[in-house]
Amino acid sequence: MADVRRSACNRDCPDACSLLVTVEDGRATALRGDPDDPVTQGFLCERTGRFLTRQYAADRLTTPLLRKGGELQPVSWDEAMSVAAEQLLAARAESGPASVLHYQSGGSLGVLMALPGLLFERFGPVTVKRGDICSGASEAAQQADFGISDSHDLFDLEHSRALVLWGKNPHVGNVHLLPVLKRLRAAGVPFTGIDPVRTRLASLCDRFVQPRPGADYALALGTARALYDQGWVDQAAAARCDGLEAHRALCHGHDVPDWAELAGVPADELLALARRLSQEGPCAILLGWGLGRRRNGFATVRAIDALTVLSGNLGLPGGGVSFYFNRRGAFDLEFRGGRELAPRSLSEARLGAEILEARDPPIRVAWINAANPVSMLPDSLVVQRALEQVPFVVVVDTHPTDTTDVADLVLPTLTLLEDSDVMGAYGHHWLRSSEAVIEPAGEARHELHILQDLAGRLGLGDVLAGSVEDWKARVTQRLAAAGAGVSAMRAGPVRNPFAPQVLFEDGRVETPNGRVQLSGDGPDAAPETDAEWPLTLMALSSRSMQSSQRSLPLEPGPALARVHPDVGAPFGDGGEALLESRSGRLPVRVLFDPLVRRDLVLMDKGGMLRDGCCTNALISARETDGGGGAAYYDELVRLVPGP
Repeated sequence: MADVRRSACNRDCPDACSLLVTVEDGRATALRGDPDDPVTQGFLCERTGRFLTRQYAADRLTTPLLRKGGELQPVSWDEAMSVAAEQLLAARAESGPASVLHYQSGGSLGVLMALPGLLFERFGPVTVKRGDICSGASEAAQQADFGISDSHDLFDLEHSRALVLWGKNPHVGNVHLLPVLKRLRAAGVPFTGIDPVRTRLASLCDRFVQPRPGADYALALGTARALYDQGWVDQAAAARCDGLEAHRALCHGHDVPDWAELAGVPADELLALARRLSQEGPCAILLGWGLGRRRNGFATVRAIDALTVLSGNLGLPGGGVSFYFNRRGAFDLEFRGGRELAPRSLSEARLGAEILEARDPPIRVAWINAANPVSMLPDSLVVQRALEQVPFVVVVDTHPTDTTDVADLVLPTLTLLEDSDVMGAYGHHWLRSSEAVIEPAGEARHELHILQDLAGRLGLGDVLAGSVEDWKARVTQRLAAAGAGVSAMRAGPVRNPFAPQVLFEDGRVETPNGRVQLSGDGPDAAPETDAEWPLTLMALSSRSMQSSQRSLPLEPGPALARVHPDVGAPFGDGGEALLESRSGRLPVRVLFDPLVRRDLVLMDKGGMLRDGCCTNALISARETDGGGGAAYYDELVRLVPGP
């Protein structure tokens, strides 16, 4: 008999959708979005809608695998955990806890994913990563400006009279924002879209601006210069900001036409943007996640933040600048001490090189969970080589990846349909409980149970004591007191009761003195160019890939590279070539697209080395100018004939 069960999607996505899962004879047979969820609204993205293909894929990891004689072989949980504990204890005893690296990324949004860090903190503390490859620059920028990276309520957009979507591609990366946007457009609210890539968003915009890749910083400063020149700066800005005069001086380094030339757009677009922000509001700015993934990403987001303040939209219903929703802020996570306790940290953006360079002591054991660093980090081949040189690598995952390929021990964990956790979202303020709607496949275990087994063998059995339900209750104590605990979430999504509808409405931000901190300096505004490398590679999110997770089988053949016909002419539409960077080369099939700028090549992100389509093998490992992000979108490349 069919049964419909409620859960939530825990994958790395801003929407964190409520799921209704049809289960027949213990097997999930259908997934749909909850129609009563105010954000999910009854539909799912293509990636999660097709998740059952991944759930029941033949390569699902269902038993521990230990490398013996060069091959990963099935072993019992007892043997697997005994070996893991022996390796960790030996490394700590002989080389100190800094010889152990715990690397975790955002493969699950579950709040209980804080528990691996707690265990390794108590075991050592051990070496950890610093920075964040995806959001590090942008979050750090908003924290520098406002003291926090958070947003107005999602539905406060209903008060907007104009919208600027800067680097935002909701049709791919934030599909549950689209119903809100479509309602606003139907009501006549004007949209400005800004992106070097002409995405589907352009169909919703009355203005769509395509700056040169890497030139958003120049575009933001030039727009601020237009605000100053036109006398459109909000009169309250001086009282709300520190650094206003230094920022004015920075913007006056060029006049509007010169800023426009640097940005690669007509000067009237800067004036139109300044007018939209200051004269047509309240105007909200929605920032995409790719903006910070450039060498000047920190400075770029700070320059855009300043536009919101100067135009009088900060703290205004229907205004604000939104990059991130503070998804963990409602939960009780005080049991974690924080990164400052670690004896050493390695740059996530440069992880491969920093593992290879680590001395006193070198890394002897790496524990990797919620991540596939070989595929997802820049300089993939260097990351692969670095992990191959670590004596013992443990990977906790659900399916084989480039990273399990170099592991010495692979531990099978739960998918989103088998897991139990609580979560916030980074695209809105609604909280949800994920529930195990089917039994785990084979011998796969909840990550808490893996850690508890390990903790007992490390002499730390009391650190993680308690059931999954106990821990869910522990991290939601404050929420439960406000009527928004686990029992409420099980009935349906609940809005974070501690999140304001309008951020900074009282006029104060979260900096120590309550004033916005404007930046008066920054990097060279001119994007990097090189005649030998005429194209900039942008490997972007796609509708079919969840980072390196692919729900449907990969089509045979080389990776696809979209370019303007003038660029691809020597190879022909559908022809094969090599895409070459200073870091490597990748066979590609060239596809013509007249809407692509002539200085760009567009590809899907997330491919794996094992499939011959890992674009990150071409990306140099460089940090952003702040926040420890990765400069994914600055790689200069060229197309050359294949072998």
